[in-house]
Amino acid sequence: MLLREHGLSPLMVFTSMSSHWDLIRQLTKREIASRYRGSLLGMLWSLAHPIMMVMVYTFVFHVVFKASWHPGGESSLEFVLTLFTGLIVCGVFNECVNRAPTLMLNHASFVKKVVFPLEILPWVSLGAALFQMGVSLAVLMLFHLLTHISLNWTAVLLPCVVVPLALYALGLSWFLASVGVFVRDVGPAITVVTNLLLFLAPVFYPLSSLPESYQPLLYLNPLTFVVEQSRNVLIMGKMLPWPGVVVYFLCSLIVAWLGLAWFQRTRTGFADVL
Repeated sequence: MLLREHGLSPLMVFTSMSSHWDLIRQLTKREIASRYRGSLLGMLWSLAHPIMMVMVYTFVFHVVFKASWHPGGESSLEFVLTLFTGLIVCGVFNECVNRAPTLMLNHASFVKKVVFPLEILPWVSLGAALFQMGVSLAVLMLFHLLTHISLNWTAVLLPCVVVPLALYALGLSWFLASVGVFVRDVGPAITVVTNLLLFLAPVFYPLSSLPESYQPLLYLNPLTFVVEQSRNVLIMGKMLPWPGVVVYFLCSLIVAWLGLAWFQRTRTGFADVL
């Protein structure tokens, strides 16, 4: 009923971007620039922050807790590459979802403009998150190239993993951006949830370290499949399990579709609340 009422088809998820591509691009550039405006290091923070976080996590998990991805152990650099891959992927999801509940609140002036396409704001957040991901991936690939001489050709398959994750994050962002207008407690609650998802995904530990009976449960976490397959194509040089990728893509498309439908249905009440 909701989808028929607004004439929304799954393709609307993509046309919401293509129809306003120039505006999304300009707002994304402004969003990225605003994050570093006035700072001494400027855009260098996009490099410094992930590197510093990886150093801290490596010290805590590899040096203190003696965590390892392989039974025989590995060098600290190999541990860093594997850990960094998981953090990069989770960073895109966490940034989009954590920012979603306050999107309309932070852009109240846009909400009151009848002609402004509010549905593009999650696309802007996604674009800024993907920019940060691109910078971090460049650092990762450079370290991998310096230590392993060559890159795995399977790295070209990474978009097949990232696109479904982006759709999933978009769907949740549309839903949370709407709910966040009416329920202000959503923001703090989502921060807790995303932190739980981060530690309940095999980011800081290998999936094989858990008992076999528990391993399937971790795949209920939407980050688990993406983290595992990102490491496979970037670090391990393995092919993707295409049936799993297709299922994940279809599920993500449904989430994005429903999230956009909910957003479009409820957006008429935003101006009254704000």
